[in-house]
This record gives sequence, C-alpha cells and structure tokens, in this order.
Amino acid sequence: MKVGISLTSAYATPDARRGARMMIERAAAARRAGLDSLFLGDHHSTGSPYYQNVPMLGRLLAEWGDAPAGCLFLLPLWQPVLVAEQVGTLAAIAQGRFILQCGIGDGAEQFDAMGANLKHRPSAFEEGLDAVRRLLAGETVRSHGRYHFDNARIAPRPPDPVEVWIGATAEPAVDRAARLGDAWLASPGLLPERARALAAFYLERCRAHGRAPSAVAIRRDIYVGESRADVEATAGPVLARGYRGFDPAALVTGTIDEVVQSFRALGAMGYTDVIVRHLIDDQPKVLDSLRRLEQVRLALRA
Repeated sequence: MKVGISLTSAYATPDARRGARMMIERAAAARRAGLDSLFLGDHHSTGSPYYQNVPMLGRLLAEWGDAPAGCLFLLPLWQPVLVAEQVGTLAAIAQGRFILQCGIGDGAEQFDAMGANLKHRPSAFEEGLDAVRRLLAGETVRSHGRYHFDNARIAPRPPDPVEVWIGATAEPAVDRAARLGDAWLASPGLLPERARALAAFYLERCRAHGRAPSAVAIRRDIYVGESRADVEATAGPVLARGYRGFDPAALVTGTIDEVVQSFRALGAMGYTDVIVRHLIDDQPKVLDSLRRLEQVRLALRA
C-alpha cells in the first residue's frame, strides 16, 4: 500500500506568509518521510485564507523530488483550456509523474462566485474532462456545449501521460469514475463498511467498462502519535469538538502500530493508496506526525 499526502490549504493566520510557509514545511517533511505522492485541494471564494492550488503547487514542487504530485480541479468551476494550460506547465515543472485529481464540486456559494451552474455539474464535468484530455494530448479542440471555445490548443504539454483520478462518493459518480478515470479517490468521510462496499462496487464497474484502474485511493484525516497518551492529548480534543462533522470511525488516529493496522485494513478492502491529511493545526505536532509516517510507510512495505 502507498501513502500519499493531501496538504491542508486553509490556515487561519493573520500573516499570509506564515500559512504559506507552513505548507512548504509540511511538503518538505513529507518528502523526508518518503511519502509516495503529494496533492493539493481546490476551493474558491472562501471567507478565510485558502491557498490556491496552482501557484502553491508550483512552489511546493521545489521541495518535493520525483515522486508523483498533482492537485484537485473541481472541473465545472474551471474553463477547460485554462485547466489544461495549468496542468501542462505544472507537469513540466514536476520531476515525476503528474496526477490530475478532479471532481464535480459542491456548494452554491462557490459556484455562484465562479459563474458556474450547480445544476450542470455532471455534464460540465464530462465535457470539461474530455476537452482537457484532448488538449493535453496535443489536439486542437472546440466546444459548443457547456463551454464555448474554438481552435484551442496548449503548450507546453506534459512530458509524460497525465493520470486522472476522479473523486466520487455516490454510486452513479463512482461508476463515472470507473468509466472515465484512471483511478478513483474515495471521500474521507466514508465509514469502514461503506468504504468496503464502494471499493467493491468501483472494481466491479471497472470490469464492466473494460478498464484496469491504476489506483484505488481513499483519503483519511489522521494523526500519528508518539504514544497513546500523546494521541489522546493531541487528537482527543479535536475529536471531542466534532472534527468537520465526521464520524470518528472515518478518522485514523493512533500510535504507529495502530495506524499501520488501520491502513492495512483499508488495503484488505481493495485500496492501494491512502492519501492522508492531518486533522490538527499545531505545526510542530504535524511535523512530528509526518516523521512517524515514515515508519508507518516502511511497516506497510515490510
């Protein structure tokens, strides 16, 4: 099983440079821990600081090395030519393979702010993904559906093929991931039994569509503690406050051995990659947890 990281992009700090520095420090720590992939999320029109994925990933790639990296694009919020141009440039900066994570997005406020129609999400997603892929392949593309453009082409193009991971939770969306994507990224809020059922459903739909996935990934929000006492002192208050409304059973907190056990259970369900995000904000604690993730990764490989 591979262990990657999706860095937190929201930092409530009065100094915007401090939040950016925290992300850089976490990316460097993830590289030192030998994590298998690096990702950033996508959100718009926020009321608190949220560091945007394209410029931030461009900076973080300087810390990263040649392991796969990428970011999420909520495609209905983006013009497809712009996405393809951003991916082409990021892939040229990256030393390793670039992975395009994508999803349909949600939230009327961010859709309104970006001039997108919430009701058109599924069709805009499929049309946008098709256009992005064709542009990345070097085609000249036109679109007169949800998007309107003619004679579009991009350069630079990625030096290597770009993998597409599609995030999805509802079964119709998971089927779309099997039909259109190279891999599926499962939601961090899935409870274990639902995660097991959806992994089986995704693999069955891949077989039905004649596709062999490159990864079956799930995000898990985590904290790896030095001891059981450290876990209870550090993660306990966060869980008691009801972290993001998640059921605690969807979160992974524990010692190195306990986290290894949790990740192995996900592997037994059919997941090949766990993409982690830390559920605490304390920077020294996050960096300590990242150091311990190296031992988690090594134990999973043993």
